[in-house]
Amino acid sequence: MKRVKQLFDFYINSSIHVALAVYSLSYLTLLEYDISYDENILYFIFFATITGYNFVKYFGIAKFHHRSLTNWLKAIQVFSLFSFILMLYYVSQLHTNTLFYILIFALITFLYAIPFLPKRFFLDGQHNLRTISGLKIYLIALVWSGVTVFIPLINNDYYINTDVVITAAQLYVFVLVLMLPFEIRDLRYDSLKLSTVPQKIGVKQTKMLGVLLLSVFFILEFFKNETSSATKIFILIGILTLTAMLVLFAKKEQCKYYSAFWVEGLPILWLILVLYFN
Repeated sequence: MKRVKQLFDFYINSSIHVALAVYSLSYLTLLEYDISYDENILYFIFFATITGYNFVKYFGIAKFHHRSLTNWLKAIQVFSLFSFILMLYYVSQLHTNTLFYILIFALITFLYAIPFLPKRFFLDGQHNLRTISGLKIYLIALVWSGVTVFIPLINNDYYINTDVVITAAQLYVFVLVLMLPFEIRDLRYDSLKLSTVPQKIGVKQTKMLGVLLLSVFFILEFFKNETSSATKIFILIGILTLTAMLVLFAKKEQCKYYSAFWVEGLPILWLILVLYFN
């Protein structure tokens, strides 16, 4: 049982779970716009997510403790290296025009973790985008929506029309909501200077905001020129309802895996339902 827990913790801590979530949203985009399974772009997104997330999460730890790294962190570093190599392979298979847009999101991810501006722009000694007051979840949502909507479509030469922009806006809103349980959980640890949503408006109002944003997501669906089938609408209602419940039941003293597994696993469940009922 201990070995199973260790493997599960590695699955979470090495960002495999979040990478599957991003992969799932990207695959859902291809399905929504009737584009064939694009192995190169989906695998690139999967391995790029592992590489990017582990870089952001562990850059500081590895930098300052490289001589005394624990076994689990060494294992994650090795795994991240292999993911980086596979990412490079798959990026070499993509269309040239896709690379420009990938570079934009890669740069945002890089600046999210690396100090690059003078101290007066920041709230502490990190000097990166991550520590600018209130900016964190909006950056994450921007990268997720851009990577999961625009990148798969651009690589398949799909025309970026109004429906695509609406889909990107929906996923931006969806990711913002997914981040709220994390922000509620982190109230115990985050500096007040970060000005997270729960710090600014309180936990109860944060939950209400999450429900409101999910309502906006659903309403936007009916502004598209190409409407989804009844089955996909029912699945969407189910996912949004489940998301709302997880936001409403979120609390500061939550289970270790509440946000990191259950909340972050919602896109995976969404994809499974769409594939099963498609």
